[in-house]
Amino acid sequence: MYTLVYDGTFEGLLTAIFEIYEHKLFHVKLIKGEWRAAALFEEVLQVITDENRANRVLKGLRKKLSSTGVQRLYIAHMAEMDNEESTLLGFIRYVFDNDQNVEEDYGNRYVMRISEIIKMVRREKHRMEAFVRFQKLKDETFYSAIEPDFNVLPLLIRHFKSRYADQKWIIYDIKRGYGLYYDLHDTQYISLDFSEVNKPDNVITAFSEDEGIYQHLWKNYFTNVNIVARKNTKLHLRHIPRRYWRHLTEKI
Repeated sequence: MYTLVYDGTFEGLLTAIFEIYEHKLFHVKLIKGEWRAAALFEEVLQVITDENRANRVLKGLRKKLSSTGVQRLYIAHMAEMDNEESTLLGFIRYVFDNDQNVEEDYGNRYVMRISEIIKMVRREKHRMEAFVRFQKLKDETFYSAIEPDFNVLPLLIRHFKSRYADQKWIIYDIKRGYGLYYDLHDTQYISLDFSEVNKPDNVITAFSEDEGIYQHLWKNYFTNVNIVARKNTKLHLRHIPRRYWRHLTEKI
């Protein structure tokens, strides 16, 4: 049994696949993280991400899968779910070891698990699209903090760039420490320094003067449209889980 350690990137994953086939490694465990010295009798190999090798594997995947299939694999990896490296490895090996397209072969456990992961990630993406609440900062930029279960930030670009094309905005994933910044033309990934505020989700010191008014109006609207006689707490929690409340203006 060989244990391959890669850096957690998609390119690193594809490089690991290259190494597996290059060195004919059959019994392999793939993990992401920092390389550590191997224990006695344990074969641990560090995978050094190589763009050329990753591109060769990606080219091979594109021959075996549809463009949607490749995208689904990327999304499944981007989910950053714990203990799913064996699923990604098993799926890719199953793809390469078959002559036909296998992306709809749900009888295979790896194909089925990839499908389940995709559903969870897309559900989280839709929730983020619905639950993002922007706060207007003094420089006219609109800011929102999120804490999604999965790394869905890159999947939000198209929706928010289209919906809020006429204003600058930042959506920041405080769990993963990076965000999206839209400058009215393009989006880019950024990392912010929150040393001057208490928390990344508390930027009240940078609010514009009218932000408090907007928040009051929104809370007032939410209160008035809420019909007490039709209150259904279970249904409400199903659609808006409690873990999202801290970033919803109407819940603060």
